[in-house]
Amino acid sequence: MSNPEQAKKEYDSFAADYNNQYSATPTAALESQLIGLALGDDLTGLTVLDLGGGSGLHAREAVKRGAVSVDIVDISTGMLKVAEDVEKSLGREVMRFFEADAAKPLSHLPLRPEGYDVVMGNWVFDFAETAEVLMAMFENVVGNLKSGGLFVGVRTANIYSDNLKTGKYGITYNEYRPFPGGVKYSVTAQSDPPIVFDGATLDILRASSLEVYEQAGLTNVEAVPYGATEVVQKDSEYWKEFVADPFFVVVKGVKK
Repeated sequence: MSNPEQAKKEYDSFAADYNNQYSATPTAALESQLIGLALGDDLTGLTVLDLGGGSGLHAREAVKRGAVSVDIVDISTGMLKVAEDVEKSLGREVMRFFEADAAKPLSHLPLRPEGYDVVMGNWVFDFAETAEVLMAMFENVVGNLKSGGLFVGVRTANIYSDNLKTGKYGITYNEYRPFPGGVKYSVTAQSDPPIVFDGATLDILRASSLEVYEQAGLTNVEAVPYGATEVVQKDSEYWKEFVADPFFVVVKGVKK
């Protein structure tokens, strides 16, 4: 089974539980606040493209900040259905939902031809098993950004972090399987029921360098500091081990 097919099957299988289960983990709380800081408080009047946006968790944060239009692209029809149902329950028509692979050309979709003010790509890079696939994802990011537009994305940092062994922050990685240029692994969200799926991180992406973002056409690239979040400020002792050895990072940058 190819990686896109596997990802679709896995996410479809737990789509109904994902929002409640994953959101209950400490990792999700930190992730959400970091993305919020990266987006900023005011997106009034802006348009957003959320690649791999799934159930709309972060897309809804963009709407709360004033975004007037958010288009979600995801490979999982189950996750998109969850996002659409949430929007219907809220009586909103701000979002559009498109089933597609963020690593393949998106020209067949009726996306905004003028581009977007913000493009999000949260965790999508952790499904790339070749440099070519990774750069194809970046092409969809940068190609759909307006000049000066903002990119925000979450990616894995240290996949071998001790914090992923203890599960202290609600997430564990195991079954590491190195392949040429990267590592595959199994991810478990310690929820009830647990959510399990596979990931794949390329060495060029997890090397702590931000050069790959700059090579793709982004500038002013930076990692959002963990210490700026409310959860870390309120309980720095609890988050001390994570900050010392983080297993994910939120990166933001601007299109040149």
